[in-house]
Amino acid sequence: MYTALRLQRRLRSELRRGEVVVTVIDPQSYMTYQPFLPEAAAGNLEPRHVVAPLRKVLKRCRVLNAHVTRIDHASRRVTVRPAGARSADVPRREIGYDMLVVALGSVSRTLPIPGLDTCGIGFKTIEEAIFLRNHVLHQLDVAASNPDDEEVRRRALTFVFVGAGFAGIEALAELEDMARDACRWYPNIDAADMRWMMVEATDRVLPEVGPEMGRWTVEALRRRGIEVKLGTLLKSAEGRHIVLSDGDEFDAGTLVWTAGVKPHPVVRDSDLPLDDKGRIRATADLTVEGLEHVYAAGDNARVPDLTADGEFTAPNAQHAVRQAKRLADNIVADLRGKPRKPYAHAYVGSVAGLGLHKGVANVYGIKLRGLPAWFMHRTYHLSRMPTVNRKFRITVDWTLALFFRREIVSLGELEWPRQEFELAAGRARDV
Repeated sequence: MYTALRLQRRLRSELRRGEVVVTVIDPQSYMTYQPFLPEAAAGNLEPRHVVAPLRKVLKRCRVLNAHVTRIDHASRRVTVRPAGARSADVPRREIGYDMLVVALGSVSRTLPIPGLDTCGIGFKTIEEAIFLRNHVLHQLDVAASNPDDEEVRRRALTFVFVGAGFAGIEALAELEDMARDACRWYPNIDAADMRWMMVEATDRVLPEVGPEMGRWTVEALRRRGIEVKLGTLLKSAEGRHIVLSDGDEFDAGTLVWTAGVKPHPVVRDSDLPLDDKGRIRATADLTVEGLEHVYAAGDNARVPDLTADGEFTAPNAQHAVRQAKRLADNIVADLRGKPRKPYAHAYVGSVAGLGLHKGVANVYGIKLRGLPAWFMHRTYHLSRMPTVNRKFRITVDWTLALFFRREIVSLGELEWPRQEFELAAGRARDV
């Protein structure tokens, strides 16, 4: 989306004259700004405000909602499964191109752990974030509605997160903060009754903010009563029975998996050059090695880091957003016969939110924690959110939150919208 947005600005005249057509293919009709997912899950932001509608933002581009199933650069064609392929029996089709930008991003990197595929939930999409919000609040409903069944209560009030990167730490911290706040409306649930746990295979959390701030984050979470298990693996989750490598076993109603990402699997079904991790091999100019008029950026690309010898850029938003703009400028340069420029950006640091008014940051070597880091986290990501419209809506959400408590309501029934109608039709189901 960022590449297309810049192209429609730089190529305004060409697009108006019909000399250039920019087509954006994506299964969703919007782009999600992932750093705001934890705040959306915690109810601090309206979910629709953390996404940018493609057709509204990319007014001069052609937007096609479809899944790309194969890339065949030898014939300069991509195979897509358009929206409606399942519900309306729309057939797959092929689309030709002159220039191709591959920015498929990444998906969760899972492991063959028994039970993970049946009870685990990721944290990469707005749908997953809102599901988790509804699910966590529903677990409080379950516990409050079964006061005499200690086993049911214990399972419902146990929340396990695996993977202590940005997604895992921020999701855990924000949701724990929300659940603790919600306990005031559940007279028979005390915050101490809940068990929140972070399981991390390595010996540190948030490696991007440095060892010192990572240790402070662990201490801050533990002071809130959150268990942080470092050097620990998830061995099994069958039947929601959690088994850890340190010998700990217990039942948990919630298992969130944020242990890393991998390039989108579609790049495997292509004739593009890949490295041993499944990433597209790209040059510093953001072109694909050995191919003409093919470009790649973001999580699915292995881009040389010109600020660090022999290294590659990290798969994060800080690089992806900047790469997208450089990529668009290089496409414009190719169209106009001008030289391309390489992508170079020194990593300035990282910021992370740990719940309302709590955060950690390491930017340009300046280390902050607590309220100043939380304010920096919000300010930075607000500046990166596309469009003035979305920036304003997010600011309004935050302003209203200063005067009113967040909404504590589970809309889990949204997962089964036909349940009430099925009841009326005599086909009730148990949930």
